[in-house]
Amino acid sequence: MKNQSCFSIILILLALLAGCTSKITESPGTVKQTDKPEIKLPDETRLSTHVVAHWPNLPGWSEDDLYAAWQAFKQSCSVLRQQLIWQEVCNAATNMQATDNKSLRMFFENQFTPYQVIANDGNKKGLVTGYYEPLLHGSRQPSEHYRYPVYGAPDELLTIDLGTLYPELKDLRLRGRLDGRRVVPYYSRAEIMSDPTILKGHELFWVNDEVELFFLQIQGSGRILLESGEIVKVGFADQNGYPYNSIGRILVQQGELPLEKASMQGIKQWGQLNPDKLPLLLEQNARFVFFRELPEDLSGPIGALGVPLTAGRSIAIDPRSIPQGAPVFLATTWPNTDKPLNRLMVAQDTGSAIKGGIRVDFFWGYGPEAASQAGRMKQQGSIWVLMPNSYTVPQLAQQ
Repeated sequence: MKNQSCFSIILILLALLAGCTSKITESPGTVKQTDKPEIKLPDETRLSTHVVAHWPNLPGWSEDDLYAAWQAFKQSCSVLRQQLIWQEVCNAATNMQATDNKSLRMFFENQFTPYQVIANDGNKKGLVTGYYEPLLHGSRQPSEHYRYPVYGAPDELLTIDLGTLYPELKDLRLRGRLDGRRVVPYYSRAEIMSDPTILKGHELFWVNDEVELFFLQIQGSGRILLESGEIVKVGFADQNGYPYNSIGRILVQQGELPLEKASMQGIKQWGQLNPDKLPLLLEQNARFVFFRELPEDLSGPIGALGVPLTAGRSIAIDPRSIPQGAPVFLATTWPNTDKPLNRLMVAQDTGSAIKGGIRVDFFWGYGPEAASQAGRMKQQGSIWVLMPNSYTVPQLAQQ
C-alpha cells in the first residue's frame, strides 16, 4: 500500500510538472489527459466492501451499554449534519428524550443498517491496536532538566491539497517547503534533530524525556505537567509529510528486541537501557509531528473529525474504508487476552499507521491504565459500520 501511494504521488507530480491540462473521468483511479495517453493510478479509494448484516450477527450487541457511544455519536453530529444523508439521524439523536439502554438500542436499530466490513482480499478480520493520551513533564522554558522541545507548526510548512484536481485523492495532502521557486520535501526527523535552528522560535514547551516525547508524536495528543503544577493539553497541529516507520519493527529486525516485547513498554525500557543508541533509532522514523496548545476545558483530545474523543468509545480508522463520524461496532478481545471486547464505537480519528480495509486504533483515554492497555493492544477484530437506512452501496450483498 505504501509503495502504491508513493507511485501515485510520483505520477501525479510528473503530470503537474509537465504542465498538461487534465480532468478526472468518472472511473475512479484514472486520470484522463487531453493531449497524452491515460495514466492509470492505483485504485486506493475503496479498501473494503460493506455487506448488509442483521443485528443478531453483531456479537454482544444486545449486551452493550450504549449511552457513552450515543454521546460520542452526538459529538460526531456537529460535523456530520452538514451532509444530507446524516441530517435525519442526527436530528433524531439530538432530540431523544429517553436515554435508557433499551431506548438507545431501539434508536440505533430503527435508524441504522449494519454493514459488515470485508477487506478487498476477502478477510473479515483485521488488526486492532490502541492509543491513549500520555502525560509528560515539562516547562515553558528550557533548562538542563527540560531540554527536548515540543514544536508548533512552522510557518514555512506547505500543505499541497490534490483533492480539488483529483477527487480520488481527497484524503491525500503532501507537505513541503519552498527552496527558491521549487517546492521540496519538508525536513525529516533526522534533519530536525541534528539542526535545532530549523525550528528555532517554534518551541511550545520543553520536556524531560526524549522517548516520551516520541510517543507523544505517535499518539498525536497529550498533557504536560509543568513545573508550576499546571497541566496543559496539546493536540496535533500538522506533520512533515513523511510516512510512519515503526521503530518497534526496526528493533525486532535488528535483534534488539524479541517480537513479544516490541510493545510501547518494551521500547521505552530499551531506550532507558540504550541512551546512546536511542537518537539513531528515532531518526529512522522520518515522520515528525507538530502540536498546538488546546483549551483546558476540552473533554478529550481532538480527533481528525474535529470533535473531542471519548475514552473507550472513539476509534481511528482509514477513511478510505469507513466514513469518518460513523458508528462502528467492534468485535475484538481485551489486550493480551481471549476475553471478548464487543462494543459500539464511533470513527472520529485517523492515523498515519492506520491503513487498510479493516484497521482500527482504539482510544483508551488518559492515565496509567489507559497507557497500559494501549501499549499491549494488538488484537484481531471484526467491524460493522452503522449507516443511515437511506445509505446504499453498489451491488449490495446479503449476509
